[in-house]
Amino acid sequence: MTLRPSSERAFRADVVIPFTLITLIWGSTWLVIHDQISVVPPSWSVAYRFLLAAIAMFGLARFRKLPLAIGIKGLGFAFVLGLLQFALNFNLVYQAEIHVTSGLVAVLYALLIVPNSLLARLLFKQSVTREFLIGSIVAAAGVAMLFLHEARVSDVGSAGVLTGIVLSLLGVLSASMANVLQIAEIARRLPMMSVLAWAMLMGGLLDAGFALATAGLPVIDPRPGYIAGIAYLAIVGSVITFPLYFGLIQRIGAGRAAYTSVLIPVLAMLLSTLFENYMWSPLAICGAGLSLVGMIIAMRARQAPSLESAASPSRNVG
Repeated sequence: MTLRPSSERAFRADVVIPFTLITLIWGSTWLVIHDQISVVPPSWSVAYRFLLAAIAMFGLARFRKLPLAIGIKGLGFAFVLGLLQFALNFNLVYQAEIHVTSGLVAVLYALLIVPNSLLARLLFKQSVTREFLIGSIVAAAGVAMLFLHEARVSDVGSAGVLTGIVLSLLGVLSASMANVLQIAEIARRLPMMSVLAWAMLMGGLLDAGFALATAGLPVIDPRPGYIAGIAYLAIVGSVITFPLYFGLIQRIGAGRAAYTSVLIPVLAMLLSTLFENYMWSPLAICGAGLSLVGMIIAMRARQAPSLESAASPSRNVG
């Protein structure tokens, strides 16, 4: 059987390797994040993560001999990316994990394909197929079942679980807007690592300002586990993965790259079971299964020539 060009592209080593690394790394970061909110206010943990990530990313860009001067428009683009991805998105994620388990937050992030597709429709006039709508309904039913399970077993009660889910969904929306930015012309033209360095710096400064305003002076947890977690999230979970993920979007398009969001929660919920004592009930199993099946249906149906072509590589992504 002869594969279509898009299928051949999806099985290249420069796609399979980053796809696998992203899934494994981001699948583990959800659990690490949960440990980051035990003593230190979540907003300060986010600030530490991305200020450290910014330093490392500037160093990596310099090592790669990439230009750090990206112009006024480039800095403006980096600011918007930093606000959406590294400030709003991650503050919402960390706050959500106060109320619900990391595995459930990861499952909710599997819904990323929904706002991605709606924004693509709005910005690129891409049609939404009936199969995509069916898949979205199936996934939403799965999320509702997970909510019912969490509401029954959670110590924070139904209101707390609902708060966690709403925060997660707002984070999904923010992350989706950041994803869609990657197919803009300016994102394809500028060196990715340089843009990410500035975006992480600006996002980290916004995080620090928010933390100072809402949580007071900086707080640090001296435990080696906390310090190691910050380093892991900053270097492995940010500096390594974001260039890989945004580069993947440039190579195969935002829709295909979003397949990681289906596989990541599977790993995250397995880790949550091992380390957070997540208890699986028939309702939770059915809910997780429906969520994943719905996302697979939606993403298989979402064939977007206009978006895929716009997202094809036209520059060195660093």
